[in-house]
Amino acid sequence: MAASLIQPASHSSSSTMTFASSASSLFTRSSRGLSLQSLAFDESHTRIFARNNAKCDQPGSSKCVNGKPIIPIPNELTLPKFLESARMEKTFNKNSDRLKLFSGTANSTLSQEIACYMGLELGKITTKRFADGEIYVQLQESVRGCDVFLIQPTCPPANENLMELLIMIDACRRASAKNITAVIPYFGYARADRKTQGRESIAAKLVANLITKAGADRLLACDLHSGQSMGYFDIPVDHVHCQPVILDYLASKGISSGDLVVVSPDVGGVARARAFAKKLSDAPLAIVDKRRHGHNLAEVMNLIGDVKGKVAVMVDDMIDTAGTIAKGAALLHEEGAREVYACCTHAVFSPPAVERLSSGIFQEVIVTNTIPVADKNYFPQLTILSVANMLGETIWRIHGDSSVSTIFQ
Repeated sequence: MAASLIQPASHSSSSTMTFASSASSLFTRSSRGLSLQSLAFDESHTRIFARNNAKCDQPGSSKCVNGKPIIPIPNELTLPKFLESARMEKTFNKNSDRLKLFSGTANSTLSQEIACYMGLELGKITTKRFADGEIYVQLQESVRGCDVFLIQPTCPPANENLMELLIMIDACRRASAKNITAVIPYFGYARADRKTQGRESIAAKLVANLITKAGADRLLACDLHSGQSMGYFDIPVDHVHCQPVILDYLASKGISSGDLVVVSPDVGGVARARAFAKKLSDAPLAIVDKRRHGHNLAEVMNLIGDVKGKVAVMVDDMIDTAGTIAKGAALLHEEGAREVYACCTHAVFSPPAVERLSSGIFQEVIVTNTIPVADKNYFPQLTILSVANMLGETIWRIHGDSSVSTIFQ
């Protein structure tokens, strides 16, 4: 896949990045004569995937309701490139009689897209909050003997969403579910993963214990902030990466490999950026050296690598307040970078992230929908990609006791 993602410099008629005029290959399969438009522009020209209710059998052309675009949700016939071969080689049976999907309230749109890809209906569940804030969960259908998947990221408000997930797990366990998998696209407590000078709790381990004790048998998470967080769980963890989704989108832009440099915004993200660069035809790597003086505070110190005249693609797992990535982008421009792109999986977007990201230092900010982006956080340079197909395929493989890693090979 690495060789096909980026056009070689010798075959590119222009070194300038251009936005693909046709639908992204993320949800296009030309070999079957299918072409599903996957991107749309709202009134502020923000590229987003539909956040309204949609059905699998909608026509390919986009429609508008209340001034917002509705894009057909991808079905199982329209796959990202990295999933096509995996689907063709799959041998297990997709028996959904004993598979149940339930969605929490944190990201119901993503849950609906996952269910649509899998050809299933979301399970019926009632979630309420009492006047004092207590959470009430009741299953509206039987899960006895079923393989249950609960989709709930711990995005803001993190504590409420985490508590809701725990109560959902407990409800399924008490209803005699055979297996319970917590699908957490964004695991928010993975940042507090180490103890310094004996004064900080390891919150990731605490949350891992809570999820396990609540009754979960397995965890499915996307791009954990710290890979060692998997070791805090006493249950199996399937850790999937969303890089292929972003890479598939970048491939549609016709980037010249000779103009590209991948940048890690800090030393801790070098491994992530190196893996990303390897898939982009072994693009050169640069590192922003910074020193952090406190939480959400960063100071850029130096740049390791050459970005002069290049198109710099900054890669990180999340954007919170955007302090680190914004200061890194400013340094790249000072060092002569022609354009700067930001790519991340989790769009946390705590204030003042939107102001920093929309200030003009980024050509484009590419994120996924593991976290729902509020309307107030849209800005013209923002692109949101869906990970529904990838998570849906992973859930099928977990349910069928098949390999998950082969999806990405």
